[in-house]
Amino acid sequence: MKQRLNKYAVVRLEADLSGLTERERQMIPLLKNAARVMDELFWLQAYGDKLTLLAKVRDPDARRYVEINYGPWDRLEGNVPFLDGFSPKPPGANFYPPDMTKEEFEAAVKKAPDGGRALQSLYTLVRRDAAGALIAQPYHQAYGLLLEVAARNLREAARLAEDAGLRRYLELRAEALLTDKYQPSDLAWMDMKTNRLDIVIGPIETYEDRLFGYKAAYEAFVLVKDKEWSRRLARYAAMLGELQRGLPVPDAYKRETPGTASDLNVYDALYYAGDCNAGSKTIAINLPNDEEVQLRKGTRRLQLRNAMRAKFDKILVPIADRLIAADQRPRVHFDAFFANVLFHEVAHGLGIKRTLDGKLTVREALKDTYSALEECKADVLGLYIIGRLAARGELERTDLLDYYVTYLAGIFRSVRFGASSAHGIANLIAFHHLIRAQAIARDDRVGAWRVDVGRMQGAIADLAGRLLRLQGDGDYQAAAGFVKETGILAPELEADLERLGGASIPVDVVFEQD
Repeated sequence: MKQRLNKYAVVRLEADLSGLTERERQMIPLLKNAARVMDELFWLQAYGDKLTLLAKVRDPDARRYVEINYGPWDRLEGNVPFLDGFSPKPPGANFYPPDMTKEEFEAAVKKAPDGGRALQSLYTLVRRDAAGALIAQPYHQAYGLLLEVAARNLREAARLAEDAGLRRYLELRAEALLTDKYQPSDLAWMDMKTNRLDIVIGPIETYEDRLFGYKAAYEAFVLVKDKEWSRRLARYAAMLGELQRGLPVPDAYKRETPGTASDLNVYDALYYAGDCNAGSKTIAINLPNDEEVQLRKGTRRLQLRNAMRAKFDKILVPIADRLIAADQRPRVHFDAFFANVLFHEVAHGLGIKRTLDGKLTVREALKDTYSALEECKADVLGLYIIGRLAARGELERTDLLDYYVTYLAGIFRSVRFGASSAHGIANLIAFHHLIRAQAIARDDRVGAWRVDVGRMQGAIADLAGRLLRLQGDGDYQAAAGFVKETGILAPELEADLERLGGASIPVDVVFEQD
């Protein structure tokens, strides 16, 4: 168990609060209180009764590992159980009945009078009625008492808020938690421009649902904005339309226009809770996920600088020291890492949100393959964008080798998240493609990897185009086949990952934040 715990570097979340007003300081404990409720809700979604489980665990190290993983399954090891007496984790977590099959669910969807919308909703649990039939239970009904606590804290924070946009968002988000109607608060969140404090809260990402990718999991981030850094990034948001038109696919796959209210901001994180705090930690946010909001307003992309810096210093640099060729190792820079993450989030907003036939969103069409393919698209399309901007002199660093080598080191970091992580699978797909394109190669004499810049540029454009077409076509069978074929651990990569484990390099971070 000590070895498992050592996979996480302990990092204290710290931020400069000197620029906050007294009322903003008073808001922080209220926002954290609301966030802690999301933690309890995610436990219920990911596992079930937390207290009963923890009461059975006597060893303090095992107990801590249960807390990090929100259950008895190791998120960095493909969700294998690490406590005796537990079966493999259900792909649908606790969103669906444990004995339900995919076929049973799909049959119930076809029979449902509403076309299955309630069963497939982001904001419903699937349960059985007295006769054993599948029914949908709205989140706000299943978790009503806890959601009341979170809403009350958000409303108290709203009364203290001096920024009108933040006040309106907090009020609407409190209402959304109690109704499962999130679009008004998403729109209000997009309209916020002058706030210094922020909270991302609610059922948001669908990674935890590995059965269909339908169900959103509760999470929260409490954040403080660096307005100066955010101003430096604002010009990139104005380029979204141009970047969309320059995607390496036929016009049909880029016919949608990104929302014009998109912006880029830099934050330091004060608190993580729920889904984003389970196992590997998020270092950037691209929201809302609502495709209608994205088309009307765009998205906001939040770079979590203190969390990003922690991962770079404690994980990425030690990995590069062991696995990147000596002559390319100096190319690994924090500003290149920051840019790669930034344009990964920009790329999430590009491409197509509805399939070419207009019948479904890409998320609906690609089901459980969506998250991994979307994360891979964002990675490689972000690098494609960097290449275009560097050629125009729009970036501080214009040498693409810096970004590419830093990205390669980042692949070694991310694949260690395991096959249960959409980000891990995304990096396996990219690694498979880059090896086949000879854009990266291993020098077996020294056990280190290097990048071929010329081949890398072509390989990135090719893979980005393939992923964008898979999304636009909405062909689930083609997407599933692609993931199965390419989302695999190459033997040479597996050996190098074992070397990293033997060197005691952490896989991720865990926060001291209370």
